[in-house]
Amino acid sequence: MHQKVALTPDRHADPRPPSAVSHGVGVAGLAGLIAWVLFARVYGLDGPYAALVNLLACGIPMVLWSLLVDKVHRRPSTGIDWAKVRPWRETIDVSLVKLVGLWATWAAIALIYGTGRFYWEGNFRFAMWCFGTAAPFLFLLSIPYVIWLDRRLVEPRDGAWAFGAWLTHTSGTEPEAIYAHLRAWGVKAFFLAFMLAIVPPGFGEFIRTPTFGLLADPVRLANWLITFMFVIDVAFATVGYVLTMRPLDAHIRSANPYAAGWAAALICYPPFILMDQGGPLDYHPGTADWSQWLQGHPLLLAIVGAVLVLLTAIYAWATVAFGLRFSNLTHRGILTHGPYAWSRHPAYLTKNLFWWLSTLPLLTTGSMVDAARATLILAAVSGIYYWRARTEERHLSADPIYRDYSAWMSRNAPVPRFFRWVGGR
Repeated sequence: MHQKVALTPDRHADPRPPSAVSHGVGVAGLAGLIAWVLFARVYGLDGPYAALVNLLACGIPMVLWSLLVDKVHRRPSTGIDWAKVRPWRETIDVSLVKLVGLWATWAAIALIYGTGRFYWEGNFRFAMWCFGTAAPFLFLLSIPYVIWLDRRLVEPRDGAWAFGAWLTHTSGTEPEAIYAHLRAWGVKAFFLAFMLAIVPPGFGEFIRTPTFGLLADPVRLANWLITFMFVIDVAFATVGYVLTMRPLDAHIRSANPYAAGWAAALICYPPFILMDQGGPLDYHPGTADWSQWLQGHPLLLAIVGAVLVLLTAIYAWATVAFGLRFSNLTHRGILTHGPYAWSRHPAYLTKNLFWWLSTLPLLTTGSMVDAARATLILAAVSGIYYWRARTEERHLSADPIYRDYSAWMSRNAPVPRFFRWVGGR
């Protein structure tokens, strides 16, 4: 009883900062996703188009909830003043310059995609097909959208305008605004291509997996449920990268300006990934899967499988908590609810615990040298995620809301307090 009181002190005396996202947004998206997945399983819809519909089933309920229930478009943080709509003639010059900057940004991204052979191999070809199909529609829709939005923005001269002004030699450009604009679009271009590339494989695997005899096999059941957790995670993350829009209050406030933050993140994703098979931080050689070491022990298989599913569920929950706002390397509003009331970095924590438990690097199919090497390399991987966490905190700490949240977490959250107890602080 005393432990419970210590971990959950009186919130009236020490209130947690409010979260930028409500619980309802994630629940709405999850309900839509589950409904579509059930429908797809019944009718055997396991192709890439069905996977894209899964994104719609996840995203549309979140948009509706955000606008109709949470009314996020009315928040001052959107930068929109709905009560003062200027005539289009007052803002058309700004809008045209902004469109130049926006289209030039898209052209630069297209050039990078077209130049990199990596983006035209494997699963990334699907992402390129998606972009190629959507490009004409985005180009045409951007015109009325920018003109409509600029009439309502308190300050329409944003980073896209600054970039367009620099290109058109218009006075009043600010270099830092241009850098911020390019960083934000760099994040979106890099990670959205990756997310779209992995949407169909995971969705198709989950839909195609036969369920006959699944409950009698703890390994198959665990792997199937883990696949479903990743279907959820990937859907919410992809929707988050797509819907970076001010009317949804899901726009990018800032992208991480620190080179260390970019380095720590990019080495965890292709084509720069260091942990991939054959990479310098590939810890798998000389190891075996958890199911192999526990073979013949059904109770242990069931227990470890359940823990791995739980860790993956928390990992997916951490993404669901973002609602429409998931994105690496960006500030899109501070989260303080869900798993973020327990840990500042629940996804990184559970991901690394999953790797340690599923790999068991101290056990080896080779020599003790292989075991030592796998353990040290996996420790290095965990160190990289600690580095990522620290660079993200450095970026977000520019926001006083995050500083208040971080201070509250240090005093109240179970995970930070546990690590302080372990460290004797």
